[in-house]
Amino acid sequence: MLNPLGVPSRMNIGQVLEVHLGYAAKALGWKVASPIFNGADERDIEETLQLAGLSPDGKSTLYDGRTGEKFDNPVTVGYVYFLKLHHLVDDKIHARSTGPYSLVTQQPLGGKAQFGGQRFGEMEVWALEAYGSAYTLQEILTVKSDDVTGRVRTYESIVKGHNVPKPGVPESFKVLVKELQSLCLDIRVLDERGNEIELRDNEDENYQGGQNREEDFFAYAEESEFSAAGFSLKENSDDDDFLAEDDEEEFEEADELVLDDAEIED
Repeated sequence: MLNPLGVPSRMNIGQVLEVHLGYAAKALGWKVASPIFNGADERDIEETLQLAGLSPDGKSTLYDGRTGEKFDNPVTVGYVYFLKLHHLVDDKIHARSTGPYSLVTQQPLGGKAQFGGQRFGEMEVWALEAYGSAYTLQEILTVKSDDVTGRVRTYESIVKGHNVPKPGVPESFKVLVKELQSLCLDIRVLDERGNEIELRDNEDENYQGGQNREEDFFAYAEESEFSAAGFSLKENSDDDDFLAEDDEEEFEEADELVLDDAEIED
């Protein structure tokens, strides 16, 4: 059972003609070969259907199997070839956490070859909207896609163990605004009170992380937290940080012995 909406965009009208011709050929007991550029046209198929005692339009009346009532409109029924395609899981499997992004839209690239992300198209968005998964949908369309500042803050929050902040404005929306402005349209984003919201290229200007890179990406526990867990802290001395000269000499001698053994084995 195929959806007719799959025909116009794919432009596979030959599949529909094959359904009609296959229906007539099956009824007549024929085997038909219809080449691409020199095959049966629409008139030939209609004549073959009439010869088989079928409707010239190739449609039949179908009945609901549960109620026994017939459908309001006739439905196209026929025979069509299905070919097996050798798609293997080993060739298709792919996973990604972070990776390359498009320079224009800032969205993840597509396809396994480019180490891209999972495509979430228009109809997938409809499915989550119908299901009511608002938070999942918001996450997919922002921090897991093209909310540049939001995805950095989200990663930082996960590493630090903090709550994930609210997502920001996706880069695709900013691109849309720029495209509309290129058409000489005055596009503004307003809040509930009618005040204009400024869409800055870098929303991270006022964001203050830690004082250095370590404080930005790592959270340190307090001494009280260690005590509550049954641990005690002590300050490191210089002797603990560095090896004594005698110990260094012993390690060097051990390395030489290991190298000598390796040379003998070779």
